[in-house]
Amino acid sequence: MKSCHFFIWACSIVLFSPIADGLGVNWGTQATHQLPPMTVVQMLQDNGINKVKLFDADDSTMSALAGTNIEVMIAIPNDQLAVMNDYDAAKKWVDRNVTRYNFNGGVNIKYVAVGNEPFLTTYNGSFLNTTMPALRNIQNAINDAGLGDTIKATVPLNADVYNSPASNPVPSAGRFRPDIADLMTEMVQFFHQNNAPFTVNIYPFLSLYANPDFPFDFAFFDGGTATPVVDGPIQYTNVFDANFDTLVSALKAVGLGNLPIVVGEVGWPTDADKNARTDLAERFYAGLLKRLANKQGTPLRPGADIEVYLFSLIDEDAKSIAPGSFERHWGIFRYDGQPKYPMDLSGQGQNKMLVGAKNVQYLPKTWCVFNPDTKTDLSKLGDNINYACTFADCTSLGYGSSCNGLDANGNASYAFNMYFQAQNQKELSCVFEGLGMISTQNYSKDQCNFIVQLAPSAGVVCSVPLLAVLLLVCFVMGLLF
Repeated sequence: MKSCHFFIWACSIVLFSPIADGLGVNWGTQATHQLPPMTVVQMLQDNGINKVKLFDADDSTMSALAGTNIEVMIAIPNDQLAVMNDYDAAKKWVDRNVTRYNFNGGVNIKYVAVGNEPFLTTYNGSFLNTTMPALRNIQNAINDAGLGDTIKATVPLNADVYNSPASNPVPSAGRFRPDIADLMTEMVQFFHQNNAPFTVNIYPFLSLYANPDFPFDFAFFDGGTATPVVDGPIQYTNVFDANFDTLVSALKAVGLGNLPIVVGEVGWPTDADKNARTDLAERFYAGLLKRLANKQGTPLRPGADIEVYLFSLIDEDAKSIAPGSFERHWGIFRYDGQPKYPMDLSGQGQNKMLVGAKNVQYLPKTWCVFNPDTKTDLSKLGDNINYACTFADCTSLGYGSSCNGLDANGNASYAFNMYFQAQNQKELSCVFEGLGMISTQNYSKDQCNFIVQLAPSAGVVCSVPLLAVLLLVCFVMGLLF
């Protein structure tokens, strides 16, 4: 398998166009049926993606990344921050998840994310007292392991940790949130002392989602009709630049205006909201990637190379929908690793479909749908739909979503099928008190997809014939170039 990894990686360098400098992706795993890590890693390589941000340090994921030279940000979940306040525990975590993979042919770890947006106002201060000690202990443990020169601890933070006052809502007035100003200053100084970056998650989509009066075109990079935000001699034409420079101003206010900034998450969802659409995702990413390729930077950091991680790689049907139903639809790939729309990762106008997951194994082409000949009292239909949607993802049925146009029977069929697929097509999962029936007919219509779920424990095996083909292709490409 190591040889297979090497040749796939070597060929990918030759065969695939470059991507914009500093570009990576977030790889989340909150799905009922996950693609095998080896399959996902091959997707990354096939598309020339050489940076990935994780939300844990799962052994199977790390093993799949070993030997690829893909730069990796691993993570410590928020619920482990308190444990990391003990230095011995932090040292053990670093030994197990960092030092363990630090060998020739191991995992190219670049960052350790200590928590994920721990200072969100919705957390009501739950992690205010544990994040900074955890950050300090993890970085010190990395330093003590002799890896501090190349591996940096950071904290991915939501953009709500800074703002501009209502009396002067411009980027140059940006300051850290008053309730955490001292804590943020301490954290920023620690980053500076250890040559670590400030990591921030910026979501123009959420600005549009949270405020119905938000100027629509201001969420994108291609101009439009939005009125610019005037800040002295600078005119801001999009919310990403304005948000990023608000952070730059907040850093300047504490004396560290040149601290490196990593955009840990930025993206656009494709379903479960009126503005979560594939055409808008295409528009957003086209503008973002072109700017990255042109090294345009922002008005306060012109010409800067910005390290950016797209959110996200694959849709996750088990994510919490507390922030919004769109949370399960951020992927540039569908649940099965197939691309949703054309995308030019190089930002150079070469728009084409991304390379999808290969050799994906599905359950049989079987669906569970509403039985029009049922003898069951139809008054029970609502309860059965609610039951199905409690244990499966029905977010595509919501207002403005891809399946919003279905009739009552169609809604039932969609809900029943999502539950049926989540339960691996077990026959008893399509009963619904006699309201459901198993069918071999695909009820997908227009943009509404009645999925067939991934087969459990499906995997990709690098066979001898595949390796031979890769060797031959590498040889031929070597002759051509």
